[in-house]
Amino acid sequence: MPVEPLSQKEIEDRLAELPGWSVDEGRLTRSYRLGTHFAATAMVVHVAQVQEELDHHSDLTLGYNTVALSVHTHSAGGALTEKDFQLAQRVEALAAGHGAQ
Repeated sequence: MPVEPLSQKEIEDRLAELPGWSVDEGRLTRSYRLGTHFAATAMVVHVAQVQEELDHHSDLTLGYNTVALSVHTHSAGGALTEKDFQLAQRVEALAAGHGAQ
């Protein structure tokens, strides 16, 4: 079943539920700062596990003590879809457990 792009209103409504997340150049993005490189690495592994469960993958960048995500839906022509926001919600739910800010 094809994934449908969200309207601008739907995107704005979903963003209101995800503090810290934004849309940049058509992609849903968020950066987190963590206490140590090891904590950031552990969060990357946890996010990768969630992405596998959802079968939806972001660009995931590990810095010294930072983790950044950027996602859109390729199968919807690079638009934002419900899948992107589901991933963001799952990441947001696990971030606090890693001490991410």
